Formats: sequence, C-alpha cells, structure tokens
Amino acid sequence: MKKIVLFLSAALLSLGIEAQVKAPQPSPTSKIEQVIGLTDVAVEYSRPSMRGRAIFGNLVPYDKLWRTGANKNTQITFGDDVKVGGKELKKGTYAIFTKPGKETWEVIFYSDANNWGTPRKWDDTKVAAKTSVKANTIPMNVETFTIMFSDFKMDSAVMNFIWENTEAAITIETPAKAQTVASIEKTMAGPTDGDHYQAATFYKETGDVAKAIEHIEKAISIRKEPAFWYHRQQSLIYAKGGDKAGAIKAAKTSLELAEKAGNADYVKLNKDSLAEWGAK
Repeated sequence: MKKIVLFLSAALLSLGIEAQVKAPQPSPTSKIEQVIGLTDVAVEYSRPSMRGRAIFGNLVPYDKLWRTGANKNTQITFGDDVKVGGKELKKGTYAIFTKPGKETWEVIFYSDANNWGTPRKWDDTKVAAKTSVKANTIPMNVETFTIMFSDFKMDSAVMNFIWENTEAAITIETPAKAQTVASIEKTMAGPTDGDHYQAATFYKETGDVAKAIEHIEKAISIRKEPAFWYHRQQSLIYAKGGDKAGAIKAAKTSLELAEKAGNADYVKLNKDSLAEWGAK
C-alpha cells in the first residue's frame, strides 16, 4: 500500500511539473499568407498593442533598430525572387527589421531570420536588401500593430506597417509577367519531351503499346540532347510490342549513350537485354 501511495504521489508531481498555464498573450502571433502576382508570400509576426502608451519616439525610439513587432523578430518568406522597394531580393525567408523615423523608415531584410528580438551582434553581410520608405500620419490611432497588404496590381502589392497614427509602406514586385509569358509559351508549344516520356512509360505499364510507341518516339524526336534512359525505355516498349529488331537498335543506342555518360547501371541493363534478345 505504501508503494502505491508513493507511486501515485510521484505521478501527480510529474503531471504538476509538466502542466502549463494557458492564458491570452499580450502580443499574439499572426500569420499572413498572400499571393502577389504568382508568388507566395508569408509573414509571421507578433502584434503588440498601445495600451495607453505613446509608441513611436517613445516605446519604439526613433532611428533605432526595431524587431518590427514583439517577441521573436518578424519573418517574411518569398516563394520567388522579388524586388522590395526597388531592390533585388532572392527567394527565401528573412527577418524584417526597421528603423522608424519621424519622416522616413529604414526597412531591412536580414538573412538570419531566427533571432528573438534583434540580433545580439549585427552583421552587415546578412543584410540582403535595405531601403527607405516614407512615414505617413493617418487620421486615427490603430491600437494594435498591423502588417497588411494593399494596392494589388498584376505583379506587385504594397506591404503596410501600421501602428498608433503612423503608416509606412514598401512595394513588393514579383516576376508575374515573365512567369505568365513563360506559361503561355509553354502551353502554346504543347507537351514537352518529358511529358511524352512520362506518357510512354504509363502506356507501356498499362499495356497500350501503340500509344507508348507514339509517345516515346515523340519524346526522342523533340528532346534537344539524346538521353540513354529515353532510348532504354524505347527498347523495352519495342520489345513488349514484339519488335525485336527495333528493341535491339534502341538498346544499342542507349548502351552507347550510357557508356559515354559513364552510367554503369544502364550499361549493364542494356547489355543484359541485348543478350536476352540475341543481338549480334
């Protein structure tokens, strides 16, 4: 009985240690997922509130580095290369740091995105892009710090930082026009050699040899550089269709290309098939 009591006491103590009080956070986290043009953009940040305090020039000093929110620094992720305030920025995840001023804000995209607050030691080599934007006075107080997107165009949008009676905005430009043109040209040009190769493989496996032959021959004809795996697939399709001569010819081509590429696996596969098919 004594052992059972001790066991239960230990278990309850363990539960007490692991238990955590859950309560609303003073600066709740927020995540925005937005498509600008054709580019995925995501922002994660914490949202402090005024709560009767003066913000810019007081709680957030002018011309000092700010995490642009609360708690962990604000992060932004771009799915494509973009321009921010006219500056080139590679796709990836960045911390957004700002230096709010009375008339302008400096907006900094920092490649080390995993800081609690601002970096202990600033590293200029990690500044991926930096630009200045105008600070605007708005005719009301916004209680809670807000990041939002507005002014959407075909290939751009504006990211707004709003708190107290201040708003600063930076334009994000995406490669939507170039991406759309490329998509149109690809669609108008029809299926690629890779599309035909995948179709040929599918039809071979499902037993429609005629369609498999049609697609593998199209894939080989439109591919710019000969590929040993394409001709290997061609040999297997011909063999499945009973065209031994065609299979041998395709296997010999695949073997030659595989030897040039130094691919020992395909060299062996082709030699084994040629032996099986009685090639001379």
